[in-house]
Amino acid sequence: MTQPEAAVALRGATAVLGGRQVLRGIDLNVGPGEVVALLGANGSGKSTTVRTVIGRTPLASGSLDLFGTPLRRFRDWRRVGYVPQRSTATAGVPATVREVVSAGRLARRRFLPLGGGDRAAVDRALHVVGMAGRAKEAVGALSGGQHQRVLIARALAGEPDLLIMDEPLAGVDLVSQRVLAGALREQVGRGTSALLVLHELGPLAPLIDRAVVLEDGRVQRVDDPDRLHDLACHPHDTPEAERASTIETGLLS
Repeated sequence: MTQPEAAVALRGATAVLGGRQVLRGIDLNVGPGEVVALLGANGSGKSTTVRTVIGRTPLASGSLDLFGTPLRRFRDWRRVGYVPQRSTATAGVPATVREVVSAGRLARRRFLPLGGGDRAAVDRALHVVGMAGRAKEAVGALSGGQHQRVLIARALAGEPDLLIMDEPLAGVDLVSQRVLAGALREQVGRGTSALLVLHELGPLAPLIDRAVVLEDGRVQRVDDPDRLHDLACHPHDTPEAERASTIETGLLS
């Protein structure tokens, strides 16, 4: 039986922004149904890596395949759901919660009116993130955690095979963090792959298969998420060198 292609296969990736090299030969693989976390201090290259994966930051060298297709030939973007950092998305947009989430179906509809299947997918996404009861409210009136749920619902509405989220827990209350973890668990249960940029693992820790720690645009190590979570929660139980490394990668606040 033929094995499914990896959702993401990044090899020897380098990237330059403003004349400065920010990625320095990164290798990254996200397999079918796998959840991979990118960890590291600010400026380590986490967000640039995911922007490279979605084609927003060009590679200076190296290669990127999505579902077995080189990026330059990849056209099936409906298979990819992207959740940007909350502070940069839908700010000031005069739209309801349902309207924002419905935008997640546009790639599938090619801007045609939504059909019954589309509306059902939007309803499911709103239900998964616990926002079905607020569908008619203005997105601008929501709290930070609720706003983040809407952005994730927008991505889920497109029924992606790969879900990419950039700091989904940043500035989000614990209740919403747990809701988001439940939403991701349900999506991964459907076979979706996920690539997550995280500052800390939080309630997402049990869902993560591999944690890739970046430092200065390079892969510093690939580790077991349970081990990293234990280091973050019990820093005094680790050797000083291990603790220092953990602090550098942003796992301790």
